[in-house]
Amino acid sequence: MLRIGLVCFTTGILLASSINVFAQQQEQQLPAAKPIGQLEKVATFDGPMPTGVTISHSARIFVNFPRWGDQVDFTVAELKDGKPIAFPNPDINRADQSKAGENLISVQSVVVDPKDRLWILDTGSIEFAPVVKDGAKLVGVDLNTNKVFKTITFPSDVALTSSYLNDVRFDLKRGKQGVAYITDSSQQGQNGIIVVDLESGKSWRRLDQHQSTLPEDKFLPIVEGRPLMSQPPGGTPSHMSMGSDGIAISPDGSHLYYRPLSSRHLYRVSTESLADPSHDNELLTAEVVDLGDIGFASDGLECGSKGELYLTDYEDNAIMLRTPDGNLTTIACDPRLLWPDTLALSADGYLYVTANQLHRQARFHGGQDERQKPYVLFRVKVQDSPIALQK
Repeated sequence: MLRIGLVCFTTGILLASSINVFAQQQEQQLPAAKPIGQLEKVATFDGPMPTGVTISHSARIFVNFPRWGDQVDFTVAELKDGKPIAFPNPDINRADQSKAGENLISVQSVVVDPKDRLWILDTGSIEFAPVVKDGAKLVGVDLNTNKVFKTITFPSDVALTSSYLNDVRFDLKRGKQGVAYITDSSQQGQNGIIVVDLESGKSWRRLDQHQSTLPEDKFLPIVEGRPLMSQPPGGTPSHMSMGSDGIAISPDGSHLYYRPLSSRHLYRVSTESLADPSHDNELLTAEVVDLGDIGFASDGLECGSKGELYLTDYEDNAIMLRTPDGNLTTIACDPRLLWPDTLALSADGYLYVTANQLHRQARFHGGQDERQKPYVLFRVKVQDSPIALQK
């Protein structure tokens, strides 16, 4: 009886093992969504989460880390051998609010302009607190010397106490030294676009609280299959409310594209009117073109030399391409693209993107941080190049 029992027991184990192997094989053969595009991993980050990325003409890579609650030793970095190194130096990266006009408080975006100069957009706001006096600024760095050559601070009627300066694009053909366009994605409803004369340093607000720069009412994105809402610990969930965010300029400089973060609409406006401070605001608002609900929400935008617009799709872990006639194509869709944030084209035909899991932050999950390190910088080949708006 013992022998028979052992045989039955052994046979049962073998049968269960066979069934388990068969089940695993069947599971592996089940249909699943296929990635689109060939994402290449460029770098990973085990420290604070990155937002912005930009590539110089000589393929130097710069990233930034806003001070949103993570331990941030430096808010701007250059990648060297895949590792972030404080840029342009450690001292300027110290968030010394007594030197807010000189030091970098919390940087949201870094962008290389057509002259191969790095511009740093400092929000002047730590953890979305009110903007520090002289903290909101645009800082230009000469990449030949790695030295700051210009700092433009914004007055309190341009960078409001509730402002959150988000992204920036440059047209160096306009005016004597060019202009910059900056989105204000404030969570307080004070949204708009800021125009900066790079020669004089003068700046002004446009499309202030216009429908195209405001978040959609009760906007509810679906990310990783779940509705995304702001959810403080023990508090009542509320709709995510972020205004004008992604921004891109057309290759000829004639139009600016932009989107609120909390919206599925894409907008366009004439830069000729936008950049003219004497142009009547009512006339300007009439020139805004709503390109419609395009079916997904975006964070970063970028326009290439062919006039095609690249848009992140944070609801679907994807990057989309919009042709000038409005047709949409998916160029990358991958489960690893967890909140594709900023896009940047390089001269050798790659599109870079940061994936930073923004939607997994504690503020969206009752105080529970659901992010999993590392964060990732990817790139995908697109056979395009940055626009070159310079004299």
